[in-house]
Amino acid sequence: MTPTGKKSIFNLPNTLSLFRIGCVPLLVILLFFPHKTTSFLAALVFGLASISDLLDGFVARRHQLVTTFGQFLDPLADKLVVSAALIMLIRLGRVPAWMVVVIIGRELAIMGLRSAAVSEGKVISADHLGKQKMVFQTVAVLGLLLHYEYYGVNFHAIGMFFLWLAVILTLWSGFNYFRNFWHVLEENDPTSEGD
Repeated sequence: MTPTGKKSIFNLPNTLSLFRIGCVPLLVILLFFPHKTTSFLAALVFGLASISDLLDGFVARRHQLVTTFGQFLDPLADKLVVSAALIMLIRLGRVPAWMVVVIIGRELAIMGLRSAAVSEGKVISADHLGKQKMVFQTVAVLGLLLHYEYYGVNFHAIGMFFLWLAVILTLWSGFNYFRNFWHVLEENDPTSEGD
């Protein structure tokens, strides 16, 4: 704690979130040069970014370092890393563009819903489907970044399998967010009838 009683925004969890954002340009540069080595390095960078995401959440909760800035920065960093990787994978012809549009479009829509809910004084928190979606997305992107066969394992096929699961959960969890948002609106609407 600082002398004023406020938590510093320059704490370890927020530094890890900034590290993830810093991984984005490195990821993009590596994927500009499609090769087995650069693909492996890109997967390594993405993997480190994913580990830092798990670590910053754990540290923030364990040491009570949750800040308003961190609550904004953490999901932003996640979305930037995943979106950058998926967009570059379109360029490499490793993923269908429509799947990426669904995933990124859902993320933008949820950000908008959360902002609208906050303006109403409500919070729409992440549900278990959203968290599962993030796990499947991470595994999918890792597989698609590796792309090539290693020790007889087809990582591209594994990545596509998990990407399909991620798209299904993306749509399902997105529907849940919209449903929760309508409940928030109805709670704040004085003209709506109670049960």
